[in-house]
Amino acid sequence: MDLAALAVFRTVAREQSVTRAAELLGRVPSNVTTRVQQLEAEIGVALFQRDKKRMALTAAGETYLDYAERILNLAEEAQQRVKPLAPFGTLRVGSMECAVASRLPAPLARYSAAWPQVRIELTTAPTRPLIEAVLARRIDCALIALPSGKGWLGPAPLDTVPVFREDLVLLLPHGHPEVHTAEDIKPRTLATFAPGCTYRGLAEDWLTDQGRRPMAFAIQEVRSYHAMFACTAAGSCVSVMPRGLVELMDHREAVEEKPLRTVDTYLASRPGLATPAFAAFRETLGEFSDFKEEGDGAG
Repeated sequence: MDLAALAVFRTVAREQSVTRAAELLGRVPSNVTTRVQQLEAEIGVALFQRDKKRMALTAAGETYLDYAERILNLAEEAQQRVKPLAPFGTLRVGSMECAVASRLPAPLARYSAAWPQVRIELTTAPTRPLIEAVLARRIDCALIALPSGKGWLGPAPLDTVPVFREDLVLLLPHGHPEVHTAEDIKPRTLATFAPGCTYRGLAEDWLTDQGRRPMAFAIQEVRSYHAMFACTAAGSCVSVMPRGLVELMDHREAVEEKPLRTVDTYLASRPGLATPAFAAFRETLGEFSDFKEEGDGAG
């Protein structure tokens, strides 16, 4: 096994196509096929199910891809650590969707202009999957929401730096009567992301008075904040999201807002991550931080 073979395998797995992988890698398709076959022969299992249209991973291939990602990411991190001249290589950043939409465009633009030799790989997910991805070395760092600071992480060994502070609001259909408690809400459905989303957990806590009463709301899981907003505007659901994101939505008059609480967004990374690319990214985020006056101390 070598790193080049792992890189070929990873690209084929991502693209589900030898032809597309060959184009991305600058190789001929026959060479890509040979490298995959050699890797399968070396480990003694089939990594792909082959048909005429695509290359789908087998169960063993799924497991092997996870390890291949970690090995390749760790190898690049090692290269950056022993050659700390200037930021270069790939920086894998995870983020909640709300931060991508409302907070990251300006910092990413400044970072890319300052360090064009760094390639940013950006992925989105709720907080809990992002934490798992950082710990598994699938990504280098992530922007996550922590309602109670580092203690909310439990035993997860992560370094955290507060970056943004968000005002969470409960969205209600237009014309909804004033809400004081959850009993005042008429749509009895919460539009939200899948479990693992910090904002979902906070919304459920508020609706159940911190678990002191049964959950009287149905859950409608959606995949985007725009879908949450639309469901709320249609009158069928309520939802919870940062006010800064609501301000980016069209037709804000279609909903009512009730302030809930503030929640901090942290830049989370594995302890000891000190590549030039990550250090420059953390510094750039600090320029846009809501905590500049308080300093950038780790949480």
